[in-house]
Amino acid sequence: MKLVKFAAAFAAAAGMLAVGTTGASAESTLEIVKKRDILRCQVGKPSPGFYNLDAQGNWYGSDVAVCQAIAAAVLGDKNKLEIQSVSTQARFTAMANGESDVLSRTTTWTLLRDTQLGLDFTAINFYDGQGFMVPKGSGIKSALELKGATVCVLTGTTTELNLADYNRKNNLKIQAVTFEDNNVRDDTYLQGGCDAITNDKSGLASSKAKFANPGEHVILPETISKEPLGPVVRQNDSQWMDIVKWTVYALINAEELGINSKNVDEMRKNPPNPSVGRMLGAEGNLEKGLGLSKDWAYNVIKQVGNYGEVYEAYMGGGKLGIGIDRAGSPNALWTQGGLQYSPPFR
Repeated sequence: MKLVKFAAAFAAAAGMLAVGTTGASAESTLEIVKKRDILRCQVGKPSPGFYNLDAQGNWYGSDVAVCQAIAAAVLGDKNKLEIQSVSTQARFTAMANGESDVLSRTTTWTLLRDTQLGLDFTAINFYDGQGFMVPKGSGIKSALELKGATVCVLTGTTTELNLADYNRKNNLKIQAVTFEDNNVRDDTYLQGGCDAITNDKSGLASSKAKFANPGEHVILPETISKEPLGPVVRQNDSQWMDIVKWTVYALINAEELGINSKNVDEMRKNPPNPSVGRMLGAEGNLEKGLGLSKDWAYNVIKQVGNYGEVYEAYMGGGKLGIGIDRAGSPNALWTQGGLQYSPPFR
């Protein structure tokens, strides 16, 4: 019954989005952003690793870094940025009606979302998969031991649908306890209101990092879904889609080429090979099709860093990181057995 209600609400939202897209497409996003001189980038509610707030109210995280990289590419300054914290339920509407220029948050690329909401996914900046977290004291070692359990889950998400599929496939008789806010979900779990939480495994690591006693909780080994995450733009604006997509690729390609925020000045001044020269604007004219300045990729790397720097700072072992090991994971570079791969800059 819950799934039927969700499907109806989703269909209604899709209808509203289709209407909103028309109004937002009169002027290109690049023109709007340049005229405003501020990029409006949408994230979710604070979540360690991806998007969070420091004591001064400044946003930081891997998805925030993508926002900053786009601002640096388009406006030459990563700080020409307005971060919008939007609820899960309102995220697609805010994109389609033009309130946000780009969505950079933990949003899974699916066929339905890519074809029926007036939106386009651009590039994958984080490969994830759904799992379960339980109290260590429960003694549960596998998700298949959750028969009859109550499981906390965010509503209106692929997570909720994946849970229903996994439950039915394995006849676990799981009772889903749904929430609209991840903080309320986590508090309910900590107070014993459900036996487990299900979310993307990175999201579980993010929640665990916030707990007073993270060592008392364990993420189970099963991965029950594919969750490719990446920034989203409105449909029918191919130039803006290219800008966002190639900004993500610039982060990845810079790491492939050994360019980082510390050596980018020297690399641009004395490119060690043609690939570096083309990417950093020292030769060629790759910027023309994007409608950006010659130094757009240089600005991205100088101000934000490469993919590896961003990952280590926020997702890995950096001071603000949440401790997700990149080595051996899909988020390693393709040269190191992972899936992170940039098309050629040529």
